[in-house]
Amino acid sequence: MISARTIGAVVSLALVAWAFWGTYEHGRSTMDAEWQARSAKLANEFQAEREAAAVAVINWQEAEQARRRAIEDQLQTNDKVHHQELTNAQANQVRLRDRLATSDLRLSVLLAAPAQGSGCGVPATTGAGGVVHGAPRGELDPAAAQRIVAITDTGDQGLIALRACQAYVRDIGR
Repeated sequence: MISARTIGAVVSLALVAWAFWGTYEHGRSTMDAEWQARSAKLANEFQAEREAAAVAVINWQEAEQARRRAIEDQLQTNDKVHHQELTNAQANQVRLRDRLATSDLRLSVLLAAPAQGSGCGVPATTGAGGVVHGAPRGELDPAAAQRIVAITDTGDQGLIALRACQAYVRDIGR
């Protein structure tokens, strides 16, 4: 049957296996505890890093929103200023047009000075009773004056719009 030596060998083998298994389990539980501690530490560090990044993003968004609001406020102020300039220029044009239409105001142009000795009949100097000083002028036809005022009105509006665009680009570029 089974000899004592075989039983002793089996028992010795069982004891060695039991000791090996105990050591393995103890080492595994120790390594599990270390791994869990290290894993928890890394998870906490990662969480803190993510929270700091989230706070940084929120702060950046708030700063950008404040900057955007400031730009919008500045643009709105610029729009009001340019709108007022345009309104004033249009009102001035309307007054000028009305004064031209009622003959309250006449537009004139400088005439070319006649050549010396041309004998055009205009005296070179004004007499003592004259009220006109300076170069000779010719009055424009009222319809032509109205067309000139319309052209300058369009030009004024274009210049005001150009200044508004330039101010907008300068503000956006800052």
